[in-house]
Amino acid sequence: MQQDIDIDYFLTTLEKEVADYNVPVVDLIKSQTRDPFKVLVATILSARTKDEVTAAACRRLFKRVDTPGDLAGLDIHEIEKLIYPVGFYRNKARYLAALPEALERFNGKVPDTVEELVKLPGVGRKTANLVVAVGFGKPAVCVDTHVHRIMNIWGYVNTRTPEQTEKVLRKKLPKKYWLTFNSILVAFGQGTCRPVSPHCDKCPLDDRCPKLGVKPRKKRKAMKNNGLIRMISWNVNGLRAATSKSFVETVLEIDADIVALQETRVKPEQLDDEVRNLDGYEAFFNSAEKKGYSGVAVYTRLKPLKVTSGIDGAPDPEGRVQTLEFEDFFLVNIYFPNAGRGLVRLDYKLEFDEKILEYAKKLAKEKSVVLCGDFNVAHKPIDLANPDSNENNAGFTPEERAWMDRFLEAGFVDTFRMFNQEGGHYTWWSYRFNARTRNVGWRIDYFCVDKKSKDRVKEASILDHVQGSDHCPVELVFKG
Repeated sequence: MQQDIDIDYFLTTLEKEVADYNVPVVDLIKSQTRDPFKVLVATILSARTKDEVTAAACRRLFKRVDTPGDLAGLDIHEIEKLIYPVGFYRNKARYLAALPEALERFNGKVPDTVEELVKLPGVGRKTANLVVAVGFGKPAVCVDTHVHRIMNIWGYVNTRTPEQTEKVLRKKLPKKYWLTFNSILVAFGQGTCRPVSPHCDKCPLDDRCPKLGVKPRKKRKAMKNNGLIRMISWNVNGLRAATSKSFVETVLEIDADIVALQETRVKPEQLDDEVRNLDGYEAFFNSAEKKGYSGVAVYTRLKPLKVTSGIDGAPDPEGRVQTLEFEDFFLVNIYFPNAGRGLVRLDYKLEFDEKILEYAKKLAKEKSVVLCGDFNVAHKPIDLANPDSNENNAGFTPEERAWMDRFLEAGFVDTFRMFNQEGGHYTWWSYRFNARTRNVGWRIDYFCVDKKSKDRVKEASILDHVQGSDHCPVELVFKG
């Protein structure tokens, strides 16, 4: 739904608001150099990476590289070392290694049009528009996720993708803002109008903003005051990769009492201190023996009585299960196996499933049980976008779904379905074919509780606006 907002007022107000914010990294590069080549490189590196990580990588790289010729003198492994740990650094190293040769068709110089820039390796329309605007000072409509998100929150556009937003803005946005609006909205989106729990209470546009599709942050009371425990479960698809995509900032913004992670793919000693010792939380890790594989972790503000790894304390070489015992409930954090391409691990998955069921039933005899994690199964046809074409694929086989039936019949509750019986709500999307934008996904991440504790469940939801992984977090609010 488009709104009739005063775009002049909105953008001039925010220009003053963000004057003291940290500037986006490409603007930081521009303040140090007007070289379009360096602006191009910085923009390629910045995709899906925190600004401070990008800035540090640029400093290292630009000590060695001043021109495309300098870049051509480095092999791909040297480039990887210089830019690590930017997101998808191996892919970006390949793009940079191929860049000097690609520039030869433009006489070794960076072209100044979007149509030519998108022919370079690793350059999409967003990157191309940024280079045109920042590197050459020419009007361009650069739309990244912040711009796309905020323009839709305002109702200035009503679009599903950044590409659609760019087309609308080219026709609608006054040209006098083309050079500046991206920097303004990126800074504002990082500082105030955040993707998770935006700070509407601090926004200078609060009384005018339509807030379409926005869930402003709540001033949460301490658990001891309201008796509720807020929990998050999230398959991060590699904790180190998630860290480069603002994992720490996202978790602190979500502000849960307990954060359970799956597929961490890391040993704690491999993490930076700010991740290993997340501010305000105690962390527990169960890592796989195999490097870069599986693994679970829990960050908690509540002191557990006991923490064990594995199913009922059994050996857990793949790092798939953790149990935290609290005064009146157990939390079991689980990363279920995937049945695999060709169902090569289906038997292993089903055996694991049965062991989890027996373990959960045993715990439920003692006190309340909360089970969470990536179950790697979509239970019903409404739990995935294309059930017919996935009938016998991993995660939607009759055997896996039958186990989920038995699990619920044995006395456990899928908490999301307590509040929502509709389809179209998913927790995982393939990175391919723009699946997340098109919402072609699967609901395979769950919070479940034993049936006798059902009344303790106050909320259960899917935080599908949270980026940083191919999964999004799921949430449970549980009465303490």
